[in-house]
Amino acid sequence: MQTLGEEEWRQVALSLVQLCVRNTELENLHSGIFPASESGDYADVKVVSPYGEIPWTNLSRISDAEMRELMIEITNKVFTYLMNIDALANVHTTRKWQIPHLDARLAATADRYRQHLPKDPT
Repeated sequence: MQTLGEEEWRQVALSLVQLCVRNTELENLHSGIFPASESGDYADVKVVSPYGEIPWTNLSRISDAEMRELMIEITNKVFTYLMNIDALANVHTTRKWQIPHLDARLAATADRYRQHLPKDPT
């Protein structure tokens, strides 16, 4: 694949996230009724179970099994995307999404790992 500029990489990022993350089981987990909070911080929202009340702020909103399945699906989709990047990187249906920016923590991790890469002999 040819070297891309920053704007092209932004498009690849948007396309990858849409096709490999958003269009997954995550959509089903996101569907449904989301509670309203009078306080604004959800401290006033609770879930009632047969075993008692769970404050919304302490509630896990995804089970371990759901998380595992979601990660497997996303990993498989990212792998498929990367194997077909020449065709899929140009999917342009995310025009209303926020422009991506570098994540400082992940960029710092990349810098740390980059220090251990073999030097290019050329």
